[in-house]
Amino acid sequence: MENDLVLIFSSNKLYEIEIAKSLLLGNDIESYIVNKQDSMYFFGDIELYVNINEILRAKIIILKLNEIK
Repeated sequence: MENDLVLIFSSNKLYEIEIAKSLLLGNDIESYIVNKQDSMYFFGDIELYVNINEILRAKIIILKLNEIK
């Protein structure tokens, strides 16, 4: 993973990560999923990263997502 990527959101639920990724993509923000969950027991987090140049826009979108939940 490149140094210009920063963690923007993490969850243990894949559907939450996919929703966040979709919202970011709809706002022309490319994001990257890193799945750190154990493949057998499904504990751990799934992380969503964005380019450091997009962090402010991405955080605003993610905050709105958290308000909906």
